[in-house]
Amino acid sequence: MVLVRYNPWQELNALQRQIDRVFEDFPASISAKVPAAELHETEEAIHLKLELPGVEAKDLDIEVTNNAVKVVAERKSETKTEDNGKTRSEFYYGKFQRVIPLSARIQNTDVKAEYKDGILNLTLPKTEAEKNKVVKVNLQ
Repeated sequence: MVLVRYNPWQELNALQRQIDRVFEDFPASISAKVPAAELHETEEAIHLKLELPGVEAKDLDIEVTNNAVKVVAERKSETKTEDNGKTRSEFYYGKFQRVIPLSARIQNTDVKAEYKDGILNLTLPKTEAEKNKVVKVNLQ
C-alpha cells in the first residue's frame, strides 16, 4: 500500500475548475443576445445607434413610441455540414429584442432611420415642448 499525502487545496482546485467550466461562455452568451447601443442627445433630437451585425434589414422590427424605442430582430443561422472535425461557435442565432427608454419625449412620426453595414442609426426628433424645456429663473 502506498501512502499519499493529503492536499486539501487539490479538492478546492478541482471545484474551481468545474465552476470555471460552467461560467466559461456565460458573458459571451449574454452580451450577444442584446445589441450594443449608443445614445447622443442634442437640443433638437436624440440619435440612437444600434450594433446589429449579421442581421438583414428585412429581419428588423422597429417600434418607436414618444418615450422609448423597441427593436426586435432575428439573426438566422447558417446551416453547414461538415464531415469531420468539431465546430465551436460563440455566435448567437435566434430572436432578440431591446427596449431603450428615452430621456425626452420625441415626435415619433418624424423618425429617420438608416441601416448600413450592421449599424442601425435612428434620428429621433424631440417634440416642441421638449425643445423649449429650458426655463429662465429670475432672482429678486
